[in-house]
Amino acid sequence: MQRLDTRQADFESCLRQLAAWQDELDATVSGAVAAILADIAARGDEALLEYTARFDRLAVCSATELEVGRARQAQALQTIDPRHRAALESAAQRIRTYHEHQLQQSWQYRDAAGNLLGQKITPLERTGIYVPGGKASYPSSVLMNALPARVAGVSEIVMAVPAPAGEINELVLAAAHIAGVDRVFTIGGAQAIAALAYGTESVPAVDKIVGPGNIYVATAKRQVFGRVGIDMIAGPSEILVIGDGSTDPDWVAMDLFSQAEHDENAQALLLCPDATYLDAVQASMERLLPDMERAAIIRQSLASRGAMIQTRDLEEAVALSNRLAPEHLELSVADPEQLLPLVVHAGAIFMGRYSSESLGDYCAGPNHVLPTAGSARFSSPLGVYDFVKRSSIIMCSEQGAQELGRLASVLARGESLTAHARSAEMRLRGFTANPERG
Repeated sequence: MQRLDTRQADFESCLRQLAAWQDELDATVSGAVAAILADIAARGDEALLEYTARFDRLAVCSATELEVGRARQAQALQTIDPRHRAALESAAQRIRTYHEHQLQQSWQYRDAAGNLLGQKITPLERTGIYVPGGKASYPSSVLMNALPARVAGVSEIVMAVPAPAGEINELVLAAAHIAGVDRVFTIGGAQAIAALAYGTESVPAVDKIVGPGNIYVATAKRQVFGRVGIDMIAGPSEILVIGDGSTDPDWVAMDLFSQAEHDENAQALLLCPDATYLDAVQASMERLLPDMERAAIIRQSLASRGAMIQTRDLEEAVALSNRLAPEHLELSVADPEQLLPLVVHAGAIFMGRYSSESLGDYCAGPNHVLPTAGSARFSSPLGVYDFVKRSSIIMCSEQGAQELGRLASVLARGESLTAHARSAEMRLRGFTANPERG
């Protein structure tokens, strides 16, 4: 793991290199995905069956066989380990409660001229959630993507999850049942995104697609954006820990591991003014790493994108964090509330030594779908607000039309948009149509 000091002469260049992330999108992937999208759009179920057989080794005679009914979901919930069921249900309740606080209300007001102005909040009609399968299964992602949609009032939630060779994770199905997913299809990859975006004879088209996936899924989401909404294009997982030396070094080492184990491109950073404490965390990592099941992945992640950075003080550490805008920020300090006002860019902020990032991944309540690759500078965690639309409301009184009409006329004619101007002018008292004016 790289060791840096903000006082070193080449620190800025080292930081830029550390922060750099090369998007994996390339022409080969983009072209392959574009072809799949076009094929699904043109041939529907027929193409979907072919791609599912080719990429997921799941051959069925009809696309209706790719759907997992609610009864099958309920069966999974009944048969999983009771401890897993209790954990999923408890996590779901916490996630639901948190997101209920995000609900927005429609509002209206009248101005002095009696014009009614306002905003109408309307849930999306149908949302698609993509849940990765294959190498790993993520029931927690089901809860995090589906429950905000359900709280928002989305009418129908459609889930796509790959089932390689017909194998599907029972916890994923159980989580879908708990979260109130309406329809589940065992489809994956770019073909699943295409089916959700364009619709097929069996898979309904949705209004928005959310959820993580591999490079083909991410590229497909990028390409269908505009046809449907998407949540974000997620990059590798990130964690940045700011420490003051008061937290057990083993705890911090494991927090860094928790994100590094996702994949070799994940990033784990520790910023602290105390060089001795950095040494202690380094010793903890070396001692704990051999016992990790994903030790090879963690080791590669730390070697390629990890770093320990000694700062002048905690304020400088926060300033560096703001420049990086990490997905997960841990303020592992004695008084995190003192530092919180200084934080301006972070996906999720974990405050204090007891707030491990992993709690946020599963059960604290806030969403674990977070902006990555510095996009926390301008975007937010997935939430209820991602599953609603805001419509403006304008109802002019007769008096209001006189005042606003004159104002609009001046502005429209200043832009040489005569029809705009005359549309407003026709509602003015005493208006007489005069083609010479236009």
